Amino acid sequence: MAKLYFYYSSMNAGKSTMLLQSSFNYRERGMETMLWTAGVDDRYRAHHITSRIGLDAAAHGFGPDTDIEAVVAAQHARAPIACVMVDEAQFLDRAQVLQLARLCDRLDIPVLCYGLRTDFRGELFEGSAALLGLADTLAEIKTVCHCGRKATMNLRVDEAGQAVVAGAQTQIGGNDSYIALCRRHFMERAYG
Repeated sequence: MAKLYFYYSSMNAGKSTMLLQSSFNYRERGMETMLWTAGVDDRYRAHHITSRIGLDAAAHGFGPDTDIEAVVAAQHARAPIACVMVDEAQFLDRAQVLQLARLCDRLDIPVLCYGLRTDFRGELFEGSAALLGLADTLAEIKTVCHCGRKATMNLRVDEAGQAVVAGAQTQIGGNDSYIALCRRHFMERAYG
C-alpha cells in the first residue's frame, strides 16, 4: 500500500534538493513522477521547484482552488505515475491533504510532501498541521542554528535584520527574510 510522507524542517535544510533528488531517482529507473509546488512561491520561477544549490524542475502549481487529486488521477489514467511529490507543502489546505491521502489509498500512488512545520511565530501552517495528523510517515530534516544546535524555528526579519513577530502568515522570501534558528535563539530574538 502506498504511503503519505511528510518531510518537514525549518528554512534552508535542503527540502527542495531532497525532493528533486528523489524525483531524479524515480525517473532514472523509467518511472514517472508528478511534481507540485505552491503557486504563491515565485522567488525563482513560477511553477518550478528550485533548490538553493541550483537544481531546478518544472512543476504543477497549486493554489487554494486546485483539485490535486483530480489532476493526478486524470494523468495517471493516461500514463502511470509512480510518485507524486509536493514542495512547499505547508501551503496546502486540509482538503488538499485529504486528496493526497486518497491518492495513496485509492490509486496506490506514494505521495512525498516537503515543507515547513511552523511559521515565523512558531505556529503550525494549515497544510503542515493536516500532514502531521494524516501522514503515514513523518521525517524531520535537520539543519543547524548559528550556535550549532538543531534549527527548528523560522525567524522573520525586516530589512535591518530585526525580528518581525506580527503580520500575515505567508510572506514569500529566502535568506533576506528568514533565519533558521534553534528555539532558544528564536525566543531570544523574537520575544526577548
